[in-house]
Amino acid sequence: SRVVSTSATMAGDVVTTVQRGPAGGPRRRFISKVPQALLDDPDLHEAMSLLPRNYNFEVPKTVWRVRQASAKRIALQFPEGLLMYACTLADIVERFTGAEALIMGDVTYGACCIDDLSAKALGCDLLVHYGHSCLVPTDTTALAVLYVFVDVTVDNGHFVDTVTALLPKEFRVALLGTVQFLSSLHGSRAALAAHFAAVSVPQAKPLSAGETLGCTSPRVGEDVDAILFLADGRFHPEAAMIHNPEVPLYRYDPYGRVLSKETYDHARMRELRRSAVGRAARAQSWGLVLGTLGRQGNPAILDHLRALLTARGRAHTTVLLSEVFPAKLALFQGVDAWVQVACPRLSIDWGFGFEAPVLTPYEAEVALGARAWEEVYPMLYYAKDGGSYANYATPEDRARTLDACCKAAGGEGCGGCEGGEL
Repeated sequence: SRVVSTSATMAGDVVTTVQRGPAGGPRRRFISKVPQALLDDPDLHEAMSLLPRNYNFEVPKTVWRVRQASAKRIALQFPEGLLMYACTLADIVERFTGAEALIMGDVTYGACCIDDLSAKALGCDLLVHYGHSCLVPTDTTALAVLYVFVDVTVDNGHFVDTVTALLPKEFRVALLGTVQFLSSLHGSRAALAAHFAAVSVPQAKPLSAGETLGCTSPRVGEDVDAILFLADGRFHPEAAMIHNPEVPLYRYDPYGRVLSKETYDHARMRELRRSAVGRAARAQSWGLVLGTLGRQGNPAILDHLRALLTARGRAHTTVLLSEVFPAKLALFQGVDAWVQVACPRLSIDWGFGFEAPVLTPYEAEVALGARAWEEVYPMLYYAKDGGSYANYATPEDRARTLDACCKAAGGEGCGGCEGGEL
């Protein structure tokens, strides 16, 4: 038996999933309530007072999980914005568990960067990953993982008062946000519903309702007049704007306490990306980049793209990189087009800065004639219905693209099957 995942209920109970036998074997879930004595421990509360009160680092749950596992060495992984609390949390864990805590300092852009492989190589028994949801399937991790979302409490009253004062009550509103603010988002829904004509919280499964990643966003539907997004930056809201170009988006910054109407140059983005796809459609020599920053690179997507290129008779080579930037790819001579299996936003946001086109898996399928160009650019990389280019595609979905041609669907064709113009 092995522990494949650890999470928590809303009540703070520890949920441990144990798999018996090899991968794919039967599983059992055990719920272990954090002892009340630990929740009330005055020494632990005194240590926790060094952390910001509105950030829930779930310290008692973490201490209890380490004790349960009898872990001797644990790894703590943080996004950049939470690294300032890493030493304090490491000290607390070591003091109250006796385990050695290692801080993983490499950059962590998102949940896809979970670095269980390095933690395992360092001899850790448990990895605590802060600030992101359980994105990477837990049955693929090399050791037990505890996800701590770090729920951030915001001033819900100011949030509700601001948006209801500035947005028309006739609006039908969709609520979206990042995982840190989902509790506040859901907690504000009733008050917002009392003001607006309709309030919905769309979902891109398997993400939580309302949760949006930089590469994955729900489609809000035609019965929505505005998206109300709770986040402190633009990266995640941009994913929602790309995937819902016809719906205006308003972002409430819980730190600055400001509501702003966000804009995005959809026409320019589509022009740049379609141009890159058109150039790649004529390429004969391709390079495939598998991202090695945590779990960014999905080997199943890489294998899919290699099979697709082979079926189209295109020469290709594979490169492993933790960071993808223009100067690095420029060192590889004779590559006409690249596909990066790491972060789709790298191509969307920065693709224009590379000498050769750098495509996403979706764009590569278009360039190779396996699917038609979509006028609404898809942001479904971690959605269950993301298609053959996305993380949760089945082998059958991907196999069907090998003989596919976008002309078969009645479109004009992309040129990829024939190496022509897009």
